Amino acid sequence: MRRYRIDFVALAGFLLKVPQSLLDAYPRRMVNIHPALLPRYGGKGMYGDRVHRAVVEAGEKESGITIHYINEHYDEGDIIFQARCPLLPGDTPEDLAAKVHALEYAYYPEVIDSILKKSKEENQPFDK
Repeated sequence: MRRYRIDFVALAGFLLKVPQSLLDAYPRRMVNIHPALLPRYGGKGMYGDRVHRAVVEAGEKESGITIHYINEHYDEGDIIFQARCPLLPGDTPEDLAAKVHALEYAYYPEVIDSILKKSKEENQPFDK
């Protein structure tokens, strides 16, 4: 990644553990998005429809997205941003997925842009 001068990584629902060597090389420079309000409904195996089904079956009143830094544990990195949506009586996991996708499309690019702008304003470029 260094050869290509990559200095920031934005993942989108990445399901594999990131190797420690990459975490060490890119501290607080790797983010991911999760389709629920962490810390609930996160961890290994909690992705996509599994998350939405669990949220609906638990009778939650809301769900949403969490944008977070990557660390050595699934879905446990520092939270950067969360957005919420209501879960209405009768909503199915598919209904919830549609609401969550709308939040992802609306907010993920904005949050990434904000992180990059803040770094530039603080004169702290991401490259080492």
